[in-house]
Amino acid sequence: MDEARARDVLAAAGVLPGAAADARLLALGENAVFAAGDLVVKVGRDVELLDRARRELAVAGWLAAEGVPAVRAAEPEALLVDGHPVTVWHRLPEAVRPAEPRDLAGLLRLVHALPTPPFVLPPRELLGGVERWLRLAGDTVDPEDAAYLRERRDGFAAAAAALTPRLTPGPIHGDALPRNVHIGPDGPVLVDMETFSSDLREHDLVVMALSHDRYGLPDEAYTSFTDTYGWDVRAWEGCSVLRGARETASCAWVAQHAPGNPGALAEFERRVASLRDGDESVRWYPF
Repeated sequence: MDEARARDVLAAAGVLPGAAADARLLALGENAVFAAGDLVVKVGRDVELLDRARRELAVAGWLAAEGVPAVRAAEPEALLVDGHPVTVWHRLPEAVRPAEPRDLAGLLRLVHALPTPPFVLPPRELLGGVERWLRLAGDTVDPEDAAYLRERRDGFAAAAAALTPRLTPGPIHGDALPRNVHIGPDGPVLVDMETFSSDLREHDLVVMALSHDRYGLPDEAYTSFTDTYGWDVRAWEGCSVLRGARETASCAWVAQHAPGNPGALAEFERRVASLRDGDESVRWYPF
């Protein structure tokens, strides 16, 4: 889904007071995210994301009831427009500063203290999107690289299922990165709740460990995260398994952008090569 297609869907949805052509594109990934006036609209890449969009709305209502600072839905139901899920959200005030790892840690402490919600949260299917992302990549990526990632996926899925957690399992964000925190005038707010799950709390903590090890997060920033949360997941013997699973998923996620985008293809090839070589020191770059 490119921007033009997403704008066509946005126009057909009829959820904005003005013209879809005037909406500002904020992000283009699995969702195209547009802002107009006091609303934000998310247009999902395909119909497979409809259930996830519905769950995100349920999570938003639940977090509101629990008093967790998070983005709020402007419409209670997801629409399906020309095969694309569409959800509507209240636009947050302009950020007063970039989110930092410690801001994320404080919100995760709140989320990890929550009881089970009054609806079913799925397990964190960290590797569940690998097949779809590789399918979207098509023959742009080397078939041997795709086969390698499928083999890694299967191995890490089995290993993750056998882990003994250190923390009590329960609700997690599922994609716990500072980019999913908005710092408004009233403080940190959690956004992008579509990967909310019920699983090992360690899933949320491994993300920042990988950010430190692969993406160049400075030592002091990572320490601020672990100090605020109160524990460093790297002390857990299962950390390497969840890290390996997330690395596998991250490679496949980039692959879906490779068709028509040489930068994405180059990053995909860099990541796969580092995994094949077992070189954990190779720097990855956000995409």
